[in-house]
Amino acid sequence: MDENNKTDKKLLEKGLKRMGICLVLMFAGPTLLHLALSNDDKPLYIPLLIIAILICITAIAMLFIGLNTIGDSIFKKKK
Repeated sequence: MDENNKTDKKLLEKGLKRMGICLVLMFAGPTLLHLALSNDDKPLYIPLLIIAILICITAIAMLFIGLNTIGDSIFKKKK
């Protein structure tokens, strides 16, 4: 096996950390969204709804960033 084709361990670790953050956000976002939508008569309805939607969007972004980082660590060649 060529030296240039080895997996970059530090980049892989960084990608796995991002996937861990994504996992936490994937549970927190929908949970907060459910709480916000089930209590629409409360005064914190709108701020909680906005925060929950932002967390869901962040979870999706972290998923793509984490997968891209893991792919880069496996398939990109070092110079």
